[in-house]
Amino acid sequence: MTKQVEAVYENGVLRPLEPLPLDEHQRVTLTVSDVPEDQLASMIDHAFVGRARKEVEAMDHVPTLEEVQKRLSRIPGP
Repeated sequence: MTKQVEAVYENGVLRPLEPLPLDEHQRVTLTVSDVPEDQLASMIDHAFVGRARKEVEAMDHVPTLEEVQKRLSRIPGP
């Protein structure tokens, strides 16, 4: 599982701001970033982009923009 969550550092412990689907005492690997919140939106999730590229390369047929627009136009609502 790979999941990005925000946490607060208190008394020497990182406390996630949302529940995590982990077992008690389960070991995980953390990447800590102290990037200001206003800059977080502009960051690219390079791992996600890499996985997406591999998935597209493995596809038999990659839909064109027109195909995607046609399928999306069938979804009701704005």
